[in-house]
Amino acid sequence: MTSVVLRGMLISFALVSSIGMQNLFVVNSAMSNRLRRALLIGVFVWLADTTLTSVAFLGMGALVSRYLWLKIAIMLIGGLIVVWMGFGILRSASQIELGNNNSQMPLKEAFGGAWIVAFANPQAIIDTSVTMGALRGTLTANQVLPFLGGIVLATAIWFFTITMIVGILKNRLPKRVLIWVNIISGFVVMGYGILLLINGVCLIF
Repeated sequence: MTSVVLRGMLISFALVSSIGMQNLFVVNSAMSNRLRRALLIGVFVWLADTTLTSVAFLGMGALVSRYLWLKIAIMLIGGLIVVWMGFGILRSASQIELGNNNSQMPLKEAFGGAWIVAFANPQAIIDTSVTMGALRGTLTANQVLPFLGGIVLATAIWFFTITMIVGILKNRLPKRVLIWVNIISGFVVMGYGILLLINGVCLIF
């Protein structure tokens, strides 16, 4: 079963390593919070990602594809929240510039944000569902849980490693670099939210 776990880990690393909402969220939280709090937020992101992967195995993507109203609702509501999150990142950039040490992300906001970046994108849910469904089709019944365990283990390693690296290096980088990383992340997140809103409106009309 070790080979099945390793296969799940390799596939998971390939999927999670791409630049996306979750990775931007983790990087930004690591820059804006003390390391201990950033690691806790990393746990939130990992839990949300693990849940997404699990429901993908159960076929949630097919459910979103089947009901157009559900896809539209997720896009519009998720788009608005993601735009607001991007605006919050831009605000935190100015606080870093002013040397404000009290700009840590509230845990309630961080917990909600972790679930939003995982589930606000219907296309990601569908793609994950299709990918996991195809992979599950290659496994025997006894291999499903070890494979899923490998995926979950890999995402934990990935998110916590990113948090540790950014959390340690941020104190060695000039403030100007941190400001620009926040600004770029904020605009990327806001742009992503606007795209979700546009896609949702297009589906309506």
